[in-house]
Amino acid sequence: MQTVVTDSPEEAARCLNEGGVVAFPTETVYGLGAAICHTEAIERIFAAKGRPGDNPLIVHIADPGDIMKVASHVSDDAKKLVLHFFPGPLTLVLKKNRSVPDSVTAGLDTVGVRCPSNSDAMALLKLCRCPVAAPSANVSGRPSSTSWEAVLHDLDGKIECILKGAPSDIGLESTIVDCSGETPLLLRTGAVTIENLRAVVPSIRTADSLRQHEVPKSPGLKYPHYAPEARVVLLDAGARIDPDRERTSAYIGLSLPAAEQLALVKHCCNIEEYARVLFDFFRLCDARNISIIYCELPPAEGLGRAIGDRLTRAAAGR
Repeated sequence: MQTVVTDSPEEAARCLNEGGVVAFPTETVYGLGAAICHTEAIERIFAAKGRPGDNPLIVHIADPGDIMKVASHVSDDAKKLVLHFFPGPLTLVLKKNRSVPDSVTAGLDTVGVRCPSNSDAMALLKLCRCPVAAPSANVSGRPSSTSWEAVLHDLDGKIECILKGAPSDIGLESTIVDCSGETPLLLRTGAVTIENLRAVVPSIRTADSLRQHEVPKSPGLKYPHYAPEARVVLLDAGARIDPDRERTSAYIGLSLPAAEQLALVKHCCNIEEYARVLFDFFRLCDARNISIIYCELPPAEGLGRAIGDRLTRAAAGR
């Protein structure tokens, strides 16, 4: 299969409407999409990524008003979150309706719904005949793709089309809140922080770790994620690095590292830059055959919580 790279939302939408699999830019990371009305295309997402079948997909809609195309009920708390954060980097888990195939939701009676704010994604989704299910556009378990070049590296020859856009503005996957029960539950941290959420819905709770036998209600909860080929070593702020002289090492963080023998150093000016460049830095390290990546843990507040979550999972994934 030849993977076509295009900057035309019309061409990409035509591919989706005909049952193809298309990668497309969003403000968080690039997504790998299939129209939910084409179940064979949804199955091909799992095959292209090597993704476990019990890991549900997020459904993307063109407009906040389209939420009832996939949901059977939207609670008052969910409506408040939609009003404040759609379009944007927030996914809500809601009770699904009959239009959503079980292959999208891993057999669950809930569905994750997001309305992206990226202009290319919005243009694409408005041209599609039905909502689009899309996980991140990368090989399962590896760092998410924040550029079309990263998508091509991972999925060339496995999908029909890549909609070429700018690098992702945020660089981390969406925040996920489960609104299918009585009290909203934060399942995954992201650019919409717990502080942002509680300013709108003060009752939101945080989730405990998922038990091994449970089917996750959203992506990013159960299986290894975000891991480069290199080993990820986590550091507290200001910790001294003593890199193995026989290995090629790299560093990323908010502080300048006090160490020699580092092949690559990424000093991030602020927390937003750290989030935006993290996965791209992981990919660069793999391309340079780096063995160890030292990652400074940011403060566990705001966006720093989301970065810390991704770093912890990346360190556990190898």
